[in-house]
Amino acid sequence: MRVDKILKINGTPLDKKQLESHLQKIASSHNLVGKSEKSTYPVPHLLESFKVIQDVYNLLNEHLKLGISIHPAGEWLLDNLYVIEECVKQIEKELTLKKYTSFLGIANGSYKGFARIYVLASEIIAYTDNRIERKDLENYLASYQTKKTLSMEEIWNIGIFLEIAIIENIREVCEKIYISQMEKYKAENIVERLIENKTKQEQTFKNNTFKKIEKNVLNDMQYSFVEYMSYILKRYGKKGYSYLKVLEETIELTGTTVSEIIKKEHFDIAVRKVSIGNSITSIKKIQRINFLEIFEKINGVEDLLKQDPCSVYEKMDNKTKEYYRNKIKEISKKTKISEIYITRKLLELANKDKEKGKKSHIGYYLIDEGIEELYKILGHKKRSSNTIKEKTKIYISVILVFSLVISFYLAKVLNANINNVVILIVSWILFFIPASEVVNQIISYVLSRIIKPKLVPKLDFSKRNR
Repeated sequence: MRVDKILKINGTPLDKKQLESHLQKIASSHNLVGKSEKSTYPVPHLLESFKVIQDVYNLLNEHLKLGISIHPAGEWLLDNLYVIEECVKQIEKELTLKKYTSFLGIANGSYKGFARIYVLASEIIAYTDNRIERKDLENYLASYQTKKTLSMEEIWNIGIFLEIAIIENIREVCEKIYISQMEKYKAENIVERLIENKTKQEQTFKNNTFKKIEKNVLNDMQYSFVEYMSYILKRYGKKGYSYLKVLEETIELTGTTVSEIIKKEHFDIAVRKVSIGNSITSIKKIQRINFLEIFEKINGVEDLLKQDPCSVYEKMDNKTKEYYRNKIKEISKKTKISEIYITRKLLELANKDKEKGKKSHIGYYLIDEGIEELYKILGHKKRSSNTIKEKTKIYISVILVFSLVISFYLAKVLNANINNVVILIVSWILFFIPASEVVNQIISYVLSRIIKPKLVPKLDFSKRNR
């Protein structure tokens, strides 16, 4: 039975320069393998985490109805659950298991098997306390790339993994909120019984009303109970004074005081509130980031492509540029050679033929006849494929053969009772035209389903001066 691994990175917030230095260090330590392991696929645990977040959301709503004060961090959750829900649905849809395992994996250490980009995103989130700004993210990725180059696919999908890491952290905050709320509920139950002397039937706050999310996390969590119990007893004035005295004496036996516990609890509340606030805000910001701009600034492949000797690449529209980049990515996967190396070889070939018209453009060696030369210089034997003329001959021949067979069959059926050779030949010729049309339509439809159409490269003149 496969046991799924869970990525957990703990870190205290670093300033920007410290984090950039840290990312350079981890880049140097990352040894990579071609694929990530299936057991590290994060979506199942993400869905489980969202279920925990939903349970806490429901608990907070119940406590609001009961009049129990809500943890300040919980107020963020009550107002923004829909943001988290939409994010989880989008991640589940986009990050398939097949897509995840295609990312480069970590080959060594405690993060072995995890996608490199997932580990990198989690490191950034862990050391920024879930706070993401577009410019900072650009600098963090650039710092990592001073030691190790990120693939185009990794840069494009960094946002998904940042969101996963943030939602996992929201789950942790929610577990703390849950504990705090249950401690408050327990305090309200005790006060009802001891001070208000309510019978079991009269009590509003009954034991075991809510199912526990994590039984083990309640064991060492007492500060929220002390802080809230102290608050309630003070609210009752003289009636609660004797109980408050007992509470203070009990706490003093542990070597601390109620006031110290309250300070610590208030500090923890403030930390959780900031953390979940950063998380929600960052999810919204990530969804608004134009990753194309970041990609074009930090991707090494893009910088190299802009050195096209023909100076054509920079004038192309975004779809054509993306088509070129995807072709490089496709060749990289096929040959197991890095995208940067392939792009450098493209430039070498284009510079070699600088004075030879279209051969001085990188596209000739990427999407045109020159691709054979690219594979040759990469030392990779490309599977033999038919030329355009040969493909045209095959296409016409298939249509012709099927049309002749079908029209002859129809002519023979028509001539079955007549047995006249002239009529057979004439009807064969007459049936050939509609038969060839039907065959042509069927073959065109089949080819449109199994063969990906080539994009026609285009230039973008929209930003040029008139």
